[in-house]
Order: sequence, then structure tokens, then C-alpha cells
Amino acid sequence: MEVSVDKSRIIGLLKKEMVPAMGCTEPAASALAGAKARELLGCIVDAAHVYASRDMVKNAMGVGLPGCELKGILAAVALGICGGDTSKSLSILSCITDDQKKGAALIPMELSLVSDAPPLFVSVKAFGGGHEAVATISGEHDRFSRLELDGKVLLDAPLEPGNAKAFSFDKANDGEFLKTLKLDDIVEFANQISIDDVPFVLDAVKTNLAIAKHAIEGEYGLQVGKTTLEDGSSEPSSLSQAFDVAASYAAAGSDARMSGCSMPVVINSGSGNQGITVTVPVYIVARYLGADDEKLAKAVCVSQLVGLALTARKNRLSALCGAFTASIGTACAYVYLLDGDRLAMDRAVNTMVGNLTGVICDGAKNTCALKIYSCLQASALSVKLSLKGFAPGAECGIVGSDCLESMVHLSRISSEGMEQTDRTIMSIMMDKHC
Repeated sequence: MEVSVDKSRIIGLLKKEMVPAMGCTEPAASALAGAKARELLGCIVDAAHVYASRDMVKNAMGVGLPGCELKGILAAVALGICGGDTSKSLSILSCITDDQKKGAALIPMELSLVSDAPPLFVSVKAFGGGHEAVATISGEHDRFSRLELDGKVLLDAPLEPGNAKAFSFDKANDGEFLKTLKLDDIVEFANQISIDDVPFVLDAVKTNLAIAKHAIEGEYGLQVGKTTLEDGSSEPSSLSQAFDVAASYAAAGSDARMSGCSMPVVINSGSGNQGITVTVPVYIVARYLGADDEKLAKAVCVSQLVGLALTARKNRLSALCGAFTASIGTACAYVYLLDGDRLAMDRAVNTMVGNLTGVICDGAKNTCALKIYSCLQASALSVKLSLKGFAPGAECGIVGSDCLESMVHLSRISSEGMEQTDRTIMSIMMDKHC
């Protein structure tokens, strides 16, 4: 049976999305915009004005920056302005110098919230030497949509008309393509590829596992991962223990990342936390089951693609926690590793939607590790129930008759239902910082 979608396109899409980032991706994107504005200006920046969506500000407000005590979107932009290298893309914060930190603390900065922008939006207007430059990122964390110098437009690549709030994969319209992917397509793709087709997938697992192991050995954030391993073994002796260890290791990776650990993470849907969630747990369970690297790579492709497909149906940034949607992808990968069929995956998705839909995103910060741990425990439960043939049906609240219908309902809740929730979350967070 031939896969019904373009195999080479999916591989290309995975390569595009599975890129390394240093620190939280919203501050990284903000730093990238700041560095680009300075690059365009070509001289020392005297002052800057940052225009950003509420979701960008929310996700940068409470997260640690790598090797730095500063926090927030203005600090990230200032660090980018004071020495950020745009060629490093989302790893721009991988090496913050003392001079950068000193300079960032001295630049006059202003922030304005933009109400009619897409959720992922940051624009930096930099002033210096009698000139001004503007660098805008929108739709994707490393996607420059507008560049200006002294009022002259150098680049103008807006999001598609009528789609300003959508998940943007830009030129190839990959977002619309992902929306058409069904579990059948994803499973067939995984079955037909070999490890030689996707060697970068195992590289991603290795990178994300490294920060998780580092966190278990260290002391970061709330120490969710380390604490939940205290009463158990990192070498599981049962599938249930493997699920527990998987959740702990993923939480540990987030503990470190949200605390500003200077180690890279390979992202999913523009998020390092989601990238950790769809890789590290799959590795832990695969190794417990004795799966080889080829089966592991295939399973991670399943988790990655389900995570991307779910995000394509909402926004990269929204009031719905990304750890939840990523954990649905992980649940599907667990089913794949356990040789469950596509209908078992369908049941697992419906169980997740019926269980934890509504987990809010209140920005990137150390409690993300808690949510990752909880969502992955829910993933394990959904898989256990699914393999026994159990799942909620369409009579249960927002659950659909199949996973595709459940995804449609999830999309509506994220966009229609949680818009005011997002505003309220941001209002609470801004009140606390005023």
C-alpha cells in the first residue's frame, strides 16, 4: 500500500521543523528580531521600541534566559541588539557575553502590545545614528515578514490574507498540507521510511535526552523530573514504570530549559518543551521494549507529525498548553511502539481530548515541567485504555466520533473558545508585573 501523501515533502517538513534552539523560543525569536534590526541599522543602537502580540509577551515573561539573570521580551530583544548573531537563528542566545548583558541593561526600551497581530508576532524598531530600522518576525519563530530601513521596505512577506491567526508554515503552505494528514497517512509514512531517510530524528532524540539527563543530575526549577524519580528507578522493570520514567525525564528537560540551561533543544511546532515531549519519552519506552533504532525513529516520526498536525489546527501560540497537544503525539508513538493499530491510536487521541482539553498556557516558566509530567501521565493512561479497547465516544462532551472529529472540536475550543481566556491570562500576568 502506497502512502497517500508525498513522502519527500513530509521528510522535508520534518527537517524544517526539527531545528535546534537555545532557551525558550519566544525570547530567542525576540532576540533574533533585535539583532536583525541592529544589523540593518549598521551602527550602535541608541534606543528601541518593541511591538509584540500578547502571546509573545506572555511566553517570554517568566522564563529564564540562557546564562543570564534577565527575563522578559525587552531583555531578550536588548541582548539580541547588543551582539546577537542572526546566523545562529534560534540558537542566538547560546552564548551571552558579559558585554551583552551590560549593554542590554543600558538601552532605553519601550514595549507596546499589538492587539490585531497574529499570536506569534514581534517587531523591533531600532534607532541610532539618525536612522531607524525595523525587523518583524511573524507566523514562525524565525520567519522575517517585514524589514525596513529609514522607511524603505526591504522585505514584505505578510501571512496569507485571512489567515493572520493561523499556524504558518510559510511558502510551501505546509500548514494546510498538515491539516490534511490523517493518522492513516502518518502511520503509513512511518511504516515505509527507513532510518536512512530520517537520521536527523535520532539526532534530535540524542540532543533532547542530553538536557533531560543533565537536569536529573543537577538542580533546576521545581525539580519535577528529579523529584518524581526519587521513589523509582531510572531503569524500569515494567511498562508502567517505563511510562513513569518517561514522564519524569521529559519534565526534567523542561526544568532545565525553563531555568535558562545553556544546552540546545530540538523543537516541535516552534517549541522546545513540545520537542522534548515528543522525543524523550518515546526513547525511554522504546528502550524498555527493546525496540531498535529504526523502530524508535519511526515512532518519533509519528509523535512529531501528530504534534505538528494538531498545532496546524490551532495556533503555535494560544491559550491551550502545547504540552497537551504534544503529549497526544507521544501517546500515538507509544501505541506504535506497542504494535497497536491505527484504531488504537484513534482511541488514545479521543481519550486525551476527553481528559485534559482545556489545560491553559500561562506562558513559559518553571511550571511547564508540571504540565508536561501530568500530560504524559495522561498519555500513558490513554494508551493503556486504548490497547484494552476502551475510549470515550461521541456521546461524551467534546469527544468526536473519531480522532479527526475530536481534532476539529479541539481546534474550535483553542480558537473560538479560549480567546477570552488568553486575554484574561495576559491581564492577570501583566497586573502582577505592574
